[in-house]
Amino acid sequence: MIRDITLGQYYQTESVLHRMDCRVKLVGTLVFIISLFVVENWWSYVLAALFLALCIRLSRVPFRFMVKGMKSIVFLMLFAAVFNLFLTPGTPVVSFWKLRITDAGIRMALQMAVRLTLLIIGSSLMTLTTTPNQLTNAIERLLKPLGFLIPVHEIAMMMSIALRFIPILMEETDKIMKAQMARGADFESGNLVKKVRSMVPLLVPLFISAFRRANDLAMAMEARCYHGGKGRTQMKPLVYGGRDYAAYGMMWAYLGLCIVMRIVL
Repeated sequence: MIRDITLGQYYQTESVLHRMDCRVKLVGTLVFIISLFVVENWWSYVLAALFLALCIRLSRVPFRFMVKGMKSIVFLMLFAAVFNLFLTPGTPVVSFWKLRITDAGIRMALQMAVRLTLLIIGSSLMTLTTTPNQLTNAIERLLKPLGFLIPVHEIAMMMSIALRFIPILMEETDKIMKAQMARGADFESGNLVKKVRSMVPLLVPLFISAFRRANDLAMAMEARCYHGGKGRTQMKPLVYGGRDYAAYGMMWAYLGLCIVMRIVL
């Protein structure tokens, strides 16, 4: 399951989405996330799913590779669904003891599951088609107008490093788990509480490994005379092309259609 996490990974291939300006992909991801919280009816979710399917098609990332990342959030989806199922007021459908399942609760639980699924796949699509360096450049350029208030480059660098460390730490966790399983540790059997307790011995070596990697990265950056964003230039400056403007038009049209469907339907 650890290796199934796709968020933060980069999938190398040639596609329209890979060649697109990284700023467009970052803004598009934010627009897609906003649209998921704008929509309220099933037709809007169908529209969001079709829009995401088109982006996946353009990215040439295998759909199975995208879907396998959902295994890691099954528990989160179940928790959110159960939470909405029992705590949403409405017309009771099933009642037992002090718990009631309402029609609104069922609808909210299904919508939450669909929303989380689209959210994770959409976010993963950005990292699968955008390298950490491109993501850093995109964040830095988009936040550049706020440079007089906040250290834009440093924030962009921290976000990029944090995102890049997700698959690295997941891989490290997988190695530690396999090493401890070879020594007799059991992470599979038992109830939920026992499984959580069995994960505690992973934390110490994982934290040590994370600090060691962070220290190595800091030393490597210092050895290359990294001193922040002041005076830095880009080897490949970001320049919008025709496909980027077309993508902006499509994403804003999509968001506008979502808003219209929320008002009309």
